[in-house]
Formats: sequence, structure tokens, C-alpha cells
Amino acid sequence: KPNALLGADLPFHAYDTPDAAVSNARRLVAAGAEYVKAEGGREIRPQVRAIAAAGIPFIGHLGMLPQHILEEGGKYRIKGRDDAGHAKLLDDAAVLAEAGAFAVVLELVTPPVAQEITRSFPFATIGIGSGPDCDGQILVTPDLIGTFPWFTPKFVKPQCNAAEQI
Repeated sequence: KPNALLGADLPFHAYDTPDAAVSNARRLVAAGAEYVKAEGGREIRPQVRAIAAAGIPFIGHLGMLPQHILEEGGKYRIKGRDDAGHAKLLDDAAVLAEAGAFAVVLELVTPPVAQEITRSFPFATIGIGSGPDCDGQILVTPDLIGTFPWFTPKFVKPQCNAAEQI
């Protein structure tokens, strides 16, 4: 990876407290990660501050939060469609900016809200199904190659059906 940035997601419940967040972030850095990522905004502010204070680069994740899918009834839902959702995303983005995030993943955020966040905050935005106005884009490999035949996001055109081939 001579020209790539290697990061790692903090696993579910690995950042429930600031101390746990820093301890687990350090473990990921020791294993080779150059940054860590966690899901949430205002609710993880103390954890993000603690990670940043420990000198560990941090990427946030807003919108659809895969680690919390069961809390939302097991369905992926687009975020920011109503005024309350829009306001929450902006508030969470402001919290992550203030806490020291250098980038934020925006997953399944309405394109107008993703554009507003991208233009309003100093961090880079990385979109997953959030429209063309983010600073960068992610296409999840299992979605691209069709390894989950029971679910294909609307914004993905699978290039093969690996599940059938396997």
C-alpha cells in the first residue's frame, strides 16, 4: 500500500466509553491502521475527543449506520429526508468537526444534505449512496460483485453474481 491510507473500523461496542475507544483504537494502530473510524455523532463525542487527544486520526460515519441496523428494524433507510433528520445530520457533522474528525463517511444520506455537509464543514466527505457531491465515493465490494443476493442497494449496479457462481 505505498500510496494508500490504511484504516480500521472500531467494532460494535468497542467504543462504548472513551477509555475503551482509546484502548481499542491503539490496538488497531498497533496492528497497522493509520486511522480509526466509528459510527455516530453527538452520542460518541467524548470518545472522538479522547481518540483525537491520543493523537490517533479519526474518521466519522453518519447517516445509515450498519452496526446499528437491528436498532432500525433491520432495514437500510435513507437519512435526511425530513427536517428532523436533516437537522440531526448537520448537528452530528458539527460535533464531529469540533471533536477532530478529518473525514466523515456519509452513508445513504440524501444528496442535498450530503452536499450541504460537504460544503459546510472542513473535513472530507466520503459518500456511500449519498450522491455525487461528496469529496470521494466508496462502493462496497460485496455489493459490486453480488455476494448478498437478498439485498442490492438501489445505487449499485452489480458487475457479476458471485453468490450464484460460488
